[in-house]
Amino acid sequence: VQLQASGGGLVQAGGSLRLSCAASGRTFSNYCIGWFRQAPGKEREFVAAIGRSGISTNYADSMKGRFTISRDNAKNTVYLQMNSLKPEDTAVYFCAASASYIGDGYDRYTSWGQGTLVTVSS
Repeated sequence: VQLQASGGGLVQAGGSLRLSCAASGRTFSNYCIGWFRQAPGKEREFVAAIGRSGISTNYADSMKGRFTISRDNAKNTVYLQMNSLKPEDTAVYFCAASASYIGDGYDRYTSWGQGTLVTVSS
């Protein structure tokens, strides 16, 4: 499955953004999708993941209550709604697919899309 993340941009602290991860090539509903981010000079960090049907979700502790992951299998798209953004949320955000995993281990995700840059100004 091929993935493409979009929706990044520049936003002020306290603002919101919605990222999209569009898929093509395989049956989208067969895949779990995760979001990761990587800030300059830092390691890749798990953000959130969602199961194939959209019922199961998993969030990094620091994202709970601020970020919401969802999916629309009819549109082959997963969304990441990000609210109350902070400067430390600045990073390139990536989406990735796995067959059945929604944990935080990036090596369990087999297909990765190009990232989208989110910049949060103070």
